[in-house]
Amino acid sequence: MTLLIGPPRRGRTHEVDEDLPDAETDHGAAEVTILDEERDHRERDPAERLREDAAAVRLHVSWPGLRRTLSPEQKYEAASPFDADSGSLSASKKLLDTNHPALRAAAKVRHAAVSYWKTTSLPFPENGVRLLPRDDLPSFERRMNEFQRELAETAIEVDRSRDDLVDLARQRLGDLFDPSDYPRSLAPLFGLSWDLPAVEPPDYLRRLSPRLYQQECDRVRQRFEQAVELAEQAFAQELAQLVDHLRERLTGGENGGPRVFRDSAIENLTEFFQRFRRLNVNSSPDLDAVVAEAEGLMRGVDPVDLRANTGVGWLQQRVREGLTGVAEALDPLVADAPRRRVLRSPRGACFAKHRSCSSAPTGTPAGCTANSSTPPRWVRAP
Repeated sequence: MTLLIGPPRRGRTHEVDEDLPDAETDHGAAEVTILDEERDHRERDPAERLREDAAAVRLHVSWPGLRRTLSPEQKYEAASPFDADSGSLSASKKLLDTNHPALRAAAKVRHAAVSYWKTTSLPFPENGVRLLPRDDLPSFERRMNEFQRELAETAIEVDRSRDDLVDLARQRLGDLFDPSDYPRSLAPLFGLSWDLPAVEPPDYLRRLSPRLYQQECDRVRQRFEQAVELAEQAFAQELAQLVDHLRERLTGGENGGPRVFRDSAIENLTEFFQRFRRLNVNSSPDLDAVVAEAEGLMRGVDPVDLRANTGVGWLQQRVREGLTGVAEALDPLVADAPRRRVLRSPRGACFAKHRSCSSAPTGTPAGCTANSSTPPRWVRAP
């Protein structure tokens, strides 16, 4: 099948004239072999397709530091009740009440922006970088601009509540309170931005050192091959979790009836199928088949019918048995997945890191979360 691009002949239909040369018509219009292009796209290596069709996107979130390490004197005071060496103690104080409505509103916007970034893109084996279909870049930028404005508005509300937040901290922290921990304005500490980092080797390297350029090309190719594996792993694991959750909800409870579940148990599966169709790189026929089976099973299923105890029990049984088959088919895909982390904790301005300890012992000064027996852990902002 070919599509003729060019003005039609007078008195003729728009059908393709088979007597015309392959390269051009008598009007000089080129022919585009659509099926050949589609076939070439399918036959290309999944990593190459992903490399050509996706753009790397990195998200940066600026956030105020919510904790601060205690001074040596304060650590000594915290260690004294335990007869512990203050040098072996890690302790911090919580500067702001994260349950304050203004901070919670800002955190809600941050969570929505990060969630949108993750659900519209695929993982990439580089800190803080994900792969977004290039065709989605305009809509991605529009949505992120909206998040940016929303965060700026909530930051202004946090700034208006600054005195209230500081007064609450003064009451909670007692002698640990230090007014110098709080800048005059909190709004500049909040920020949201994104960029498109280069993941391809620079062109100047080709002229400077062909050998080094080839090495970089090989490295990039390997990264995209890893990205394909990470995408397969992420899709398989997410579907397995959604299926297990719904199966658990349909399992008989104490009275023999199904457990109560929310509509989101079905809605989340529907959203997964839509996202899979949009982002899937068609690298695993087995995964494609399992997803198609699960989607066919859930097509037309109403949460109200699944919750009913009478009249539609056959539907519950059919869905439960079908989900069991899907789960069994997913087991080898999840078990054989490469043991890689999709995202590691990014450095720099992307996300704030805070060192903290949990389970504050009795006798520790108010607001301190010291624990000499528990090693410190890194906490990453969501």
